[in-house]
Amino acid sequence: MLERLELMVFLTLAEELHFGRTAERLHVTTGRVSQVVKGIEKRVGALLFERTSRSVELTEIGSRLRDDLQSGYEQIQAGLARAADAARATRKALRVGFVGALAGQVAHRAARRTAADPPGIPVEIREVQVVDATEKLRSEHIDLLLISLPVTAPDVTVGPVLFSEPRMLAVPAHHPLAARTSLTQEDLADVVLLRPPHSGPDSWPADRHPRRTPGGAAISSGAPVETFQEALQQVGAGAGAVIVGAQVLRFYTRPDVVYLPFTDAPPIEWAATWLNINDVPCHRHFARAAVQAAAELDEPPRLWRSP
Repeated sequence: MLERLELMVFLTLAEELHFGRTAERLHVTTGRVSQVVKGIEKRVGALLFERTSRSVELTEIGSRLRDDLQSGYEQIQAGLARAADAARATRKALRVGFVGALAGQVAHRAARRTAADPPGIPVEIREVQVVDATEKLRSEHIDLLLISLPVTAPDVTVGPVLFSEPRMLAVPAHHPLAARTSLTQEDLADVVLLRPPHSGPDSWPADRHPRRTPGGAAISSGAPVETFQEALQQVGAGAGAVIVGAQVLRFYTRPDVVYLPFTDAPPIEWAATWLNINDVPCHRHFARAAVQAAAELDEPPRLWRSP
């Protein structure tokens, strides 16, 4: 029997006929897609895809397998969706978690929209910490999560981008870089970068704790931190620096911390996420409401940019 990820990889690749697009849709690496396909082909005992440097095509056996699996997979997905909706109907509210102040504002505004618009879904808002936010989804503590990207867990669906904000570096007020008006990613070689207490795809967004600069210079590792407030405390105490989004200028100003914008780093994007097995209409309904709520935020343009 094929595992769910194997089914998703095979059927998505059969549709896309492109390893890169398949990996992007499933939020995994192209190497992982290739590994899964090779594993299925080994079990079947035949090639399922003809690969060249320019194209990917289904073999005859691959086409038959796709046809055999597609309808059953769609029935399983529909059954899971109906079961999840039925279970959710017995609860009083959709539970939405958020990380960070701006995501919290979006969550509350989207909740008002979701409750007011048909079918009138009530929403409970809960703040969670980034270090274990995805586990809150898996443990069913929350149904949806508003969090910054990237989210690389293969069992999590990433909805549309809600907003983006310039990337900045929080440094101690007495640090030599604090006198600057901006910096580049190469300047990270001159700081001690705070990191999550444990590594892993869900522990902290991977681009927030790089090991090297784009030019290859090593970045020193600092003390482990579990929450954003703890990170700012450590920065203020001179223990290191942390990569943040520009919303800190509005919500997290401190006399002992200076925020410096990067001139060469991409913005930080935020999205609504949920488990693949809970990809149900009410979740996507809330995600659409969150997109609308984010577009109506009245933050100064210098703090964040809509995508």
